[in-house]
Amino acid sequence: MEQTQTDKKTVLSFVQASGTPTLGNYLGAFKNWHEMAAENDCIFGVADLHALTVRSQPADLRRRSIEMYAMLLALGLDPEKNIIFLQSHVQEHAVLAWVLDCYTQFGEAARMTQFKDKSARHADNVNVGLFTYPVLMAADILIYKADKVPVGDDQKQHLELARNIAERFNGIYGDVFTVPEPYIGKRGAKILSLQEPEKKMSKSDPNAKSFISLTDPNDVIAKKIKSAVTDSEARVYFGGEEKKGINNLMTIYACCTGMDFAAIEAQFAGKGYGDFKAAVADAVVAEIEPLRTEYERILADKAYVEACAKAGAQKAQYLAQKTLRKVMKKVGFYQI
Repeated sequence: MEQTQTDKKTVLSFVQASGTPTLGNYLGAFKNWHEMAAENDCIFGVADLHALTVRSQPADLRRRSIEMYAMLLALGLDPEKNIIFLQSHVQEHAVLAWVLDCYTQFGEAARMTQFKDKSARHADNVNVGLFTYPVLMAADILIYKADKVPVGDDQKQHLELARNIAERFNGIYGDVFTVPEPYIGKRGAKILSLQEPEKKMSKSDPNAKSFISLTDPNDVIAKKIKSAVTDSEARVYFGGEEKKGINNLMTIYACCTGMDFAAIEAQFAGKGYGDFKAAVADAVVAEIEPLRTEYERILADKAYVEACAKAGAQKAQYLAQKTLRKVMKKVGFYQI
């Protein structure tokens, strides 16, 4: 059946199994996923295959993968209405990635800036998977015929590669893949490091004071915010480069309270950074505590988590197999 203008679009979003998400991940993306799921047919995946590009202990990868899956459920994403699964449970991704490798030019893959960045950070393990993982990402997208993909600035290049591969394949074999578009929804905030507000908040930052994890206890959240870098002016307002630390805290406070910057400035007129940081800490705790409680409850119910993961993988695999069968036939593999 052909899609009509009123049909929901298929939106696909993957999150890597590389550690507990941060407040930056939540305010930048996760918080808006309810709205995205209400308006579209959504597929959410834990990208555990992608996690292999960085060497880790098998037990750690298993733990991180199921924890990230439980976090997706804790966000309130309904596993009955959305497809939520672990990438490695649908092995069709890896098969399609190999086929797409053969339709990707070396020069295209070599231009990916993330390969250069990650190679520099992991100079002791510059593996072929690190080079080709944008093609696996293309397979993740194209195997579900996703119409739209939410992408940050660091992933725009990868989505463009997926589009190029789809168009090249379609040009040779006809209408096989949907050419994906970027998903432009409600824009999330860009949350910066609490200690180095020149860079993005990241869970891989070696300084644990620089980020807030979604599983941090309330007292740890408060301590991290109270130790956040500010400036010597001691006046709360949104300013220029010299106010990056305060600008970041104001952004966090605005996201958690719904207040705009003018209202925040008015609230803290005549007050110092101590009062402001205490209020930011309270607002973040109020935002994160219910999510953390739900996450801990879900993670403790191993049978429920595994049942959801199994059902999600079955739904995902049904769609993936349909696309892969068509691809295999088109390229000339002998069909039994």
